[in-house]
Amino acid sequence: MVELGEHCHTHIIPRMKKVIDGDDSGGITQAVGWQGGGGFRYYHLAPSLLEQDRWGQWIINKQYNAAMLSEALCKLEGFTYAPSDSVYWQHGHSTERDYVYVTTATLSHEQLQALSEEVGPERSLLVLCLAFRGRGEYPNLTVKKIPKQVLSRCEWGHDDYSLRVENLPAAPSSPSVSASPATECRPIPGQQSLFGTEGS
Repeated sequence: MVELGEHCHTHIIPRMKKVIDGDDSGGITQAVGWQGGGGFRYYHLAPSLLEQDRWGQWIINKQYNAAMLSEALCKLEGFTYAPSDSVYWQHGHSTERDYVYVTTATLSHEQLQALSEEVGPERSLLVLCLAFRGRGEYPNLTVKKIPKQVLSRCEWGHDDYSLRVENLPAAPSSPSVSASPATECRPIPGQQSLFGTEGS
């Protein structure tokens, strides 16, 4: 379900709790014989990560602080948000040797070189920054600018419920054996085909 506004708290969540408790008889509950059970997750959407300035350029929304920005970019890039208490460039990880570092600074060649040396040859680091200047290759660093990187991962212009939603629990697999890709589009004998000819 996707809901906006305070009625999410006044109507939707109480109704979902009643459905789970088996105390709801409205909607399709009675028609399908629902007796209660199940559960739901409730997510509050954060503000848009990017906004346009007065010149039409995409910039990071001022509502985001450093921690919110790091967490959002970890999510978009497939990293687990887990900032280190002792290593400033470890904001998250995808494996035990692959990390991500998010900063709103403009990084110089010297800063990137020092960062590369600190990361070392046994680890890799994705660096997401507002801008950077580099004169050489950093074999253990992947450096990207934030707005372009985020724009390529976001969906824009939707006014319906077609937005991509990730990290939902997978549906249980059907016990029946599904048809192979080579046969699933073949007409069933005696069935009318899409173009009006009977399947053979």
